[in-house]
Amino acid sequence: MQDESDTGASEAGFPGGMLNDLMSGDEVLLGFSSGTLIVIIAAIGLSVGGGIAARRFIFPKILDLLSKSERIDGGSLLAPKSLGWMIGFLLFSEILSWLDGNTTPIWDASMAQSAIDWSFTLFILGMLLAAYRLVDFLDAFIVVEGDVNIASRRSLASVAESVGHLVVFLLAAFVMAGLIGIDLNGLIAGLGITGLALALAARDSVANIFGAISIIIDQPFNVGDWILVDGIEGEVVEIGLRTTLIRSSADTLITVPNSNLVNSPVENFSQRRFRRIQPTFEFEADSDPESLKKFCENLLAKVNKEDPRAVKEDDSWVRVNAFGPSLVTVSCNFYSVQSAASQREMTEDILLLATELATDCGLTFHEPRLRRQN
Repeated sequence: MQDESDTGASEAGFPGGMLNDLMSGDEVLLGFSSGTLIVIIAAIGLSVGGGIAARRFIFPKILDLLSKSERIDGGSLLAPKSLGWMIGFLLFSEILSWLDGNTTPIWDASMAQSAIDWSFTLFILGMLLAAYRLVDFLDAFIVVEGDVNIASRRSLASVAESVGHLVVFLLAAFVMAGLIGIDLNGLIAGLGITGLALALAARDSVANIFGAISIIIDQPFNVGDWILVDGIEGEVVEIGLRTTLIRSSADTLITVPNSNLVNSPVENFSQRRFRRIQPTFEFEADSDPESLKKFCENLLAKVNKEDPRAVKEDDSWVRVNAFGPSLVTVSCNFYSVQSAASQREMTEDILLLATELATDCGLTFHEPRLRRQN
Protein backbone atom coordinates (compact mmCIF):
# COMPACT_ATOMS: atom_id res chain seq x y z
CA MET A 1 0.00 0.00 0.00
CA GLN A 2 2.82 2.41 0.85
CA ASP A 3 4.49 1.82 -2.53
CA GLU A 4 1.26 2.54 -4.40
CA SER A 5 0.77 5.73 -2.38
CA ASP A 6 4.28 6.90 -3.21
CA THR A 7 3.74 6.10 -6.87
CA GLY A 8 0.46 7.96 -6.94
CA ALA A 9 2.07 10.95 -5.26
CA SER A 10 4.90 11.06 -7.76
CA GLU A 11 2.50 10.80 -10.70
CA ALA A 12 0.28 13.52 -9.27
CA GLY A 13 2.95 16.16 -9.91
CA PHE A 14 3.14 18.49 -12.89
CA PRO A 15 3.17 17.58 -15.69
CA GLY A 16 3.33 13.83 -15.15
CA GLY A 17 0.04 13.61 -13.24
CA MET A 18 -1.86 15.66 -15.82
CA LEU A 19 -0.45 13.61 -18.68
CA ASN A 20 -1.32 10.33 -16.93
CA ASP A 21 -4.89 11.52 -16.51
CA LEU A 22 -5.06 12.55 -20.16
CA MET A 23 -3.50 9.34 -21.52
CA SER A 24 -5.61 6.98 -19.37
CA GLY A 25 -8.53 5.13 -20.87
CA ASP A 26 -9.23 2.27 -23.22
CA GLU A 27 -7.19 1.41 -26.29
CA VAL A 28 -8.75 2.79 -29.47
CA LEU A 29 -6.07 2.37 -32.19
CA LEU A 30 -3.03 0.10 -32.42
CA GLY A 31 -2.82 -0.21 -28.65
CA PHE A 32 -3.00 3.57 -28.07
CA SER A 33 -5.67 5.31 -26.06
CA SER A 34 -7.30 8.45 -27.45
CA GLY A 35 -5.50 10.61 -24.87
CA THR A 36 -2.14 9.06 -25.75
CA LEU A 37 -2.76 9.72 -29.45
CA ILE A 38 -3.48 13.36 -28.62
CA VAL A 39 -0.21 13.60 -26.68
CA ILE A 40 1.70 11.95 -29.55
CA ILE A 41 0.17 14.35 -32.08
CA ALA A 42 1.08 17.26 -29.79
CA ALA A 43 4.64 15.90 -29.57
CA ILE A 44 4.82 15.78 -33.36
CA GLY A 45 3.61 19.37 -33.52
CA LEU A 46 6.18 20.52 -30.97
CA SER A 47 8.93 18.71 -32.85
CA VAL A 48 7.97 20.23 -36.19
CA GLY A 49 7.69 23.68 -34.61
CA GLY A 50 11.05 23.29 -32.88
CA GLY A 51 12.70 22.21 -36.12
CA ILE A 52 11.27 25.17 -38.06
CA ALA A 53 12.27 27.62 -35.32
CA ALA A 54 15.80 26.18 -35.21
CA ARG A 55 16.21 26.45 -38.98
CA ARG A 56 14.70 29.90 -39.43
CA PHE A 57 15.83 31.71 -36.29
CA ILE A 58 18.23 29.90 -33.95
CA PHE A 59 20.87 28.57 -36.35
CA PRO A 60 20.96 31.73 -38.55
CA LYS A 61 21.48 33.79 -35.39
CA ILE A 62 24.29 31.52 -34.22
CA LEU A 63 25.91 31.68 -37.66
CA ASP A 64 25.61 35.46 -37.63
CA LEU A 65 27.37 35.63 -34.26
CA LEU A 66 30.18 33.25 -35.23
CA SER A 67 30.76 34.37 -38.80
CA LYS A 68 33.71 36.72 -39.33
CA SER A 69 32.48 37.85 -42.73
CA GLU A 70 29.84 40.40 -43.62
CA ARG A 71 29.21 38.45 -46.81
CA ILE A 72 26.88 36.14 -44.86
CA ASP A 73 23.95 37.78 -43.11
CA GLY A 74 22.52 35.46 -40.47
CA GLY A 75 19.39 37.58 -40.28
CA SER A 76 18.41 36.75 -43.85
CA LEU A 77 19.99 33.31 -44.11
CA LEU A 78 17.90 30.15 -43.91
CA ALA A 79 19.95 27.26 -42.61
CA PRO A 80 19.86 23.94 -44.51
CA LYS A 81 16.54 22.08 -44.18
CA SER A 82 18.45 19.11 -42.78
CA LEU A 83 19.07 21.16 -39.61
CA GLY A 84 15.34 21.52 -39.12
CA TRP A 85 14.75 17.80 -39.64
CA MET A 86 17.64 17.00 -37.29
CA ILE A 87 16.19 19.09 -34.43
CA GLY A 88 12.68 17.83 -35.11
CA PHE A 89 13.63 14.14 -34.88
CA LEU A 90 15.74 14.79 -31.79
CA LEU A 91 12.86 16.56 -30.01
CA PHE A 92 10.42 13.80 -30.93
CA SER A 93 12.80 11.09 -29.71
CA GLU A 94 13.43 12.92 -26.42
CA ILE A 95 9.74 13.59 -25.82
CA LEU A 96 8.81 9.94 -26.35
CA SER A 97 11.70 8.83 -24.14
CA TRP A 98 10.57 11.21 -21.39
CA LEU A 99 6.98 9.94 -21.64
CA ASP A 100 8.19 6.35 -21.45
CA GLY A 101 10.32 7.00 -18.37
CA ASN A 102 8.16 9.46 -16.41
CA THR A 103 4.55 8.62 -17.22
CA THR A 104 2.34 5.57 -17.78
CA PRO A 105 0.97 6.04 -21.30
CA ILE A 106 -1.52 3.64 -22.80
CA TRP A 107 0.31 2.51 -25.91
CA ASP A 108 2.04 -0.39 -27.64
CA ALA A 109 5.41 -0.41 -25.85
CA SER A 110 7.28 -2.14 -28.69
CA MET A 111 5.90 0.29 -31.28
CA ALA A 112 6.76 3.24 -29.07
CA GLN A 113 10.32 1.97 -28.59
CA SER A 114 10.67 1.49 -32.35
CA ALA A 115 9.51 5.09 -32.87
CA ILE A 116 12.10 6.29 -30.34
CA ASP A 117 14.88 4.29 -31.99
CA TRP A 118 13.96 5.38 -35.52
CA SER A 119 13.61 9.02 -34.48
CA PHE A 120 17.09 8.98 -32.96
CA THR A 121 18.50 7.22 -36.03
CA LEU A 122 16.97 9.83 -38.32
CA PHE A 123 18.39 12.52 -36.04
CA ILE A 124 21.89 11.06 -36.55
CA LEU A 125 21.41 10.94 -40.32
CA GLY A 126 20.03 14.47 -40.35
CA MET A 127 23.01 15.65 -38.32
CA LEU A 128 25.43 14.10 -40.82
CA LEU A 129 23.57 15.63 -43.75
CA ALA A 130 23.51 19.01 -42.02
CA ALA A 131 27.23 18.74 -41.29
CA TYR A 132 27.87 18.00 -44.99
CA ARG A 133 25.87 21.08 -45.96
CA LEU A 134 27.43 23.30 -43.29
CA VAL A 135 30.91 22.53 -44.60
CA ASP A 136 30.03 24.95 -47.42
CA PHE A 137 29.92 27.74 -44.80
CA LEU A 138 33.54 27.20 -43.70
CA ASP A 139 34.49 30.07 -45.98
CA ALA A 140 32.55 32.44 -43.71
CA PHE A 141 34.56 31.38 -40.67
CA ILE A 142 38.02 31.18 -42.24
CA VAL A 143 38.01 34.14 -44.63
CA VAL A 144 37.98 37.61 -43.10
CA GLU A 145 37.45 40.47 -45.54
CA GLY A 146 40.24 43.02 -45.32
CA ASP A 147 42.70 40.59 -43.74
CA VAL A 148 46.22 40.86 -45.13
CA ASN A 149 46.26 37.06 -45.51
CA ILE A 150 42.90 36.86 -47.26
CA ALA A 151 44.35 35.00 -50.29
CA SER A 152 45.91 32.27 -48.14
CA ARG A 153 42.73 32.05 -46.08
CA ARG A 154 40.69 31.50 -49.24
CA SER A 155 43.06 28.72 -50.25
CA LEU A 156 42.74 27.15 -46.80
CA ALA A 157 38.95 27.43 -46.96
CA SER A 158 38.94 25.76 -50.39
CA VAL A 159 40.91 22.74 -49.15
CA ALA A 160 39.04 22.65 -45.81
CA GLU A 161 35.73 22.32 -47.62
CA SER A 162 37.02 19.37 -49.64
CA VAL A 163 38.48 17.68 -46.54
CA GLY A 164 35.31 18.41 -44.55
CA HIS A 165 33.08 16.81 -47.17
CA LEU A 166 35.31 13.74 -47.25
CA VAL A 167 35.37 13.38 -43.44
CA VAL A 168 31.59 13.72 -43.16
CA PHE A 169 31.11 11.21 -45.98
CA LEU A 170 33.36 8.65 -44.25
CA LEU A 171 31.59 9.16 -40.92
CA ALA A 172 28.24 8.73 -42.61
CA ALA A 173 29.45 5.50 -44.24
CA PHE A 174 30.56 4.06 -40.88
CA VAL A 175 27.34 5.18 -39.15
CA MET A 176 25.19 3.64 -41.89
CA ALA A 177 27.21 0.44 -41.71
CA GLY A 178 26.58 0.26 -37.96
CA LEU A 179 22.86 0.96 -38.38
CA ILE A 180 22.32 -1.83 -40.87
CA GLY A 181 24.38 -4.27 -38.79
CA ILE A 182 27.61 -4.59 -40.77
CA ASP A 183 30.51 -5.86 -38.65
CA LEU A 184 33.00 -3.01 -38.77
CA ASN A 185 35.69 -5.01 -36.96
CA GLY A 186 35.88 -7.43 -39.84
CA LEU A 187 35.90 -4.58 -42.32
CA ILE A 188 38.77 -2.84 -40.53
CA ALA A 189 40.72 -6.08 -40.35
CA GLY A 190 40.15 -6.59 -44.06
CA LEU A 191 41.43 -3.10 -44.77
CA GLY A 192 44.59 -3.94 -42.86
CA ILE A 193 45.16 -7.00 -45.05
CA THR A 194 44.43 -5.27 -48.33
CA GLY A 195 45.94 -1.93 -47.33
CA LEU A 196 49.01 -2.36 -49.50
CA ALA A 197 46.95 -3.18 -52.57
CA LEU A 198 44.68 -0.18 -51.96
CA ALA A 199 47.67 2.09 -51.45
CA LEU A 200 49.18 0.97 -54.76
CA ALA A 201 45.87 1.37 -56.58
CA ALA A 202 45.22 4.81 -55.12
CA ARG A 203 48.76 6.14 -55.15
CA ASP A 204 47.85 8.92 -57.58
CA SER A 205 44.93 10.04 -55.40
CA VAL A 206 47.12 9.94 -52.29
CA ALA A 207 49.79 11.96 -54.10
CA ASN A 208 47.20 14.56 -55.05
CA ILE A 209 45.93 14.79 -51.46
CA PHE A 210 49.45 15.32 -50.15
CA GLY A 211 49.92 17.81 -52.97
CA ALA A 212 46.96 19.84 -51.65
CA ILE A 213 48.50 19.77 -48.18
CA SER A 214 51.85 20.90 -49.59
CA ILE A 215 50.18 23.78 -51.45
CA ILE A 216 48.52 24.98 -48.24
CA ILE A 217 51.74 24.69 -46.20
CA ASP A 218 54.23 26.09 -48.73
CA GLN A 219 51.77 28.51 -50.40
CA PRO A 220 53.44 28.77 -53.82
CA PHE A 221 50.14 30.34 -54.87
CA ASN A 222 46.70 31.12 -53.45
CA VAL A 223 43.18 31.31 -54.74
CA GLY A 224 42.95 34.37 -57.00
CA ASP A 225 46.64 34.32 -58.07
CA TRP A 226 47.63 34.31 -61.75
CA ILE A 227 50.13 31.50 -62.36
CA LEU A 228 51.96 29.69 -65.13
CA VAL A 229 52.78 25.99 -64.72
CA ASP A 230 53.57 23.37 -67.38
CA GLY A 231 52.43 25.75 -70.12
CA ILE A 232 49.09 26.36 -68.39
CA GLU A 233 48.47 29.99 -67.51
CA GLY A 234 45.48 31.46 -65.69
CA GLU A 235 43.84 32.45 -62.42
CA VAL A 236 43.56 29.93 -59.58
CA VAL A 237 39.84 29.48 -58.94
CA GLU A 238 39.76 26.62 -56.47
CA ILE A 239 42.24 24.38 -54.67
CA GLY A 240 40.56 21.02 -54.08
CA LEU A 241 41.62 17.83 -52.38
CA ARG A 242 42.63 16.18 -55.69
CA THR A 243 42.84 18.92 -58.27
CA THR A 244 43.21 22.67 -58.69
CA LEU A 245 40.97 24.62 -61.05
CA ILE A 246 42.62 27.30 -63.19
CA ARG A 247 40.63 29.74 -65.35
CA SER A 248 42.58 30.62 -68.47
CA SER A 249 42.62 33.95 -70.31
CA ALA A 250 40.15 32.38 -72.75
CA ASP A 251 37.75 31.93 -69.77
CA THR A 252 38.05 28.14 -69.87
CA LEU A 253 38.48 26.01 -66.76
CA ILE A 254 41.56 23.79 -66.64
CA THR A 255 41.77 20.96 -64.10
CA VAL A 256 45.32 20.26 -62.92
CA PRO A 257 46.20 17.39 -60.53
CA ASN A 258 47.80 18.72 -57.34
CA SER A 259 50.73 16.33 -57.65
CA ASN A 260 51.65 17.99 -60.97
CA LEU A 261 51.64 21.41 -59.33
CA VAL A 262 54.00 20.48 -56.51
CA ASN A 263 56.39 18.66 -58.86
CA SER A 264 56.64 21.43 -61.47
CA PRO A 265 58.03 24.96 -61.38
CA VAL A 266 55.22 27.46 -60.74
CA GLU A 267 55.54 31.05 -61.94
CA ASN A 268 53.30 33.26 -59.81
CA PHE A 269 52.63 36.59 -61.53
CA SER A 270 50.50 37.86 -58.66
CA GLN A 271 53.51 37.90 -56.33
CA ARG A 272 55.39 40.46 -58.39
CA ARG A 273 56.40 43.57 -56.45
CA PHE A 274 56.63 45.64 -59.65
CA ARG A 275 56.18 45.32 -63.42
CA ARG A 276 58.90 45.79 -66.02
CA ILE A 277 58.52 48.03 -69.08
CA GLN A 278 61.09 47.70 -71.89
CA PRO A 279 60.20 49.80 -74.95
CA THR A 280 62.66 50.01 -77.86
CA PHE A 281 63.07 52.92 -80.28
CA GLU A 282 64.78 52.88 -83.69
CA PHE A 283 66.23 56.04 -85.20
CA GLU A 284 67.96 56.69 -88.50
CA ALA A 285 71.63 55.70 -88.56
CA ASP A 286 72.78 59.24 -89.35
CA SER A 287 71.24 60.61 -86.11
CA ASP A 288 73.44 63.07 -84.20
CA PRO A 289 75.16 61.31 -81.24
CA GLU A 290 74.63 64.31 -78.97
CA SER A 291 70.94 64.37 -79.83
CA LEU A 292 70.69 60.67 -79.04
CA LYS A 293 72.38 61.20 -75.71
CA LYS A 294 70.11 64.13 -74.90
CA PHE A 295 67.05 62.06 -75.81
CA CYS A 296 68.14 59.24 -73.47
CA GLU A 297 68.85 61.59 -70.56
CA ASN A 298 65.61 63.56 -70.94
CA LEU A 299 63.41 60.48 -71.27
CA LEU A 300 64.98 58.84 -68.20
CA ALA A 301 64.67 62.00 -66.12
CA LYS A 302 61.08 62.75 -67.02
CA VAL A 303 59.85 59.21 -66.39
CA ASN A 304 61.66 58.74 -63.07
CA LYS A 305 61.07 62.23 -61.69
CA GLU A 306 57.61 63.10 -62.96
CA ASP A 307 55.71 59.81 -63.20
CA PRO A 308 54.34 58.67 -59.79
CA ARG A 309 53.90 55.13 -61.10
CA ALA A 310 57.65 54.69 -61.65
CA VAL A 311 59.58 52.61 -59.09
CA LYS A 312 63.15 51.27 -58.77
CA GLU A 313 64.71 54.49 -60.05
CA ASP A 314 68.26 53.21 -59.55
CA ASP A 315 67.61 50.22 -61.82
CA SER A 316 65.98 52.23 -64.61
CA TRP A 317 67.98 53.28 -67.68
CA VAL A 318 67.75 54.49 -71.28
CA ARG A 319 70.77 53.74 -73.49
CA VAL A 320 71.83 53.40 -77.11
CA ASN A 321 71.86 49.65 -77.48
CA ALA A 322 72.90 48.81 -81.04
CA PHE A 323 73.86 50.21 -84.45
CA GLY A 324 72.88 48.81 -87.80
CA PRO A 325 73.51 49.76 -91.44
CA SER A 326 70.48 52.02 -91.50
CA LEU A 327 69.37 52.45 -87.89
CA VAL A 328 70.43 52.99 -84.30
CA THR A 329 68.52 51.29 -81.47
CA VAL A 330 67.72 52.87 -78.11
CA SER A 331 66.56 50.45 -75.39
CA CYS A 332 64.77 51.36 -72.16
CA ASN A 333 64.24 49.68 -68.83
CA PHE A 334 61.57 51.06 -66.47
CA TYR A 335 59.53 49.63 -63.60
CA SER A 336 55.94 50.44 -62.64
CA VAL A 337 53.91 49.63 -59.58
CA GLN A 338 52.35 46.13 -59.39
CA SER A 339 49.24 46.80 -61.44
CA ALA A 340 48.39 45.65 -64.94
CA ALA A 341 46.39 48.83 -65.59
CA SER A 342 49.28 51.02 -64.39
CA GLN A 343 51.72 49.10 -66.55
CA ARG A 344 49.61 49.60 -69.69
CA GLU A 345 49.00 53.28 -68.97
CA MET A 346 52.65 53.96 -68.16
CA THR A 347 53.81 52.16 -71.32
CA GLU A 348 51.50 54.31 -73.42
CA ASP A 349 52.70 57.51 -71.74
CA ILE A 350 56.37 56.56 -72.27
CA LEU A 351 55.79 55.97 -75.99
CA LEU A 352 54.01 59.30 -76.42
CA LEU A 353 56.67 61.11 -74.37
CA ALA A 354 59.43 59.52 -76.47
CA THR A 355 57.77 60.77 -79.66
CA GLU A 356 57.65 64.30 -78.27
CA LEU A 357 61.27 64.25 -77.02
CA ALA A 358 62.55 62.81 -80.31
CA THR A 359 60.99 65.75 -82.16
CA ASP A 360 62.51 68.21 -79.69
CA CYS A 361 65.95 66.64 -80.12
CA GLY A 362 65.72 66.65 -83.92
CA LEU A 363 65.70 62.85 -84.21
CA THR A 364 63.92 60.92 -86.96
CA PHE A 365 62.50 57.49 -86.34
CA HIS A 366 63.79 54.79 -88.66
CA GLU A 367 61.59 54.03 -91.66
CA PRO A 368 62.33 50.72 -93.38
CA ARG A 369 62.23 51.20 -97.12
CA LEU A 370 63.35 49.45 -100.28
CA ARG A 371 66.56 50.76 -101.71
CA ARG A 372 67.38 50.62 -105.40
CA GLN A 373 70.30 48.36 -106.11
CA ASN A 374 72.92 49.85 -108.33
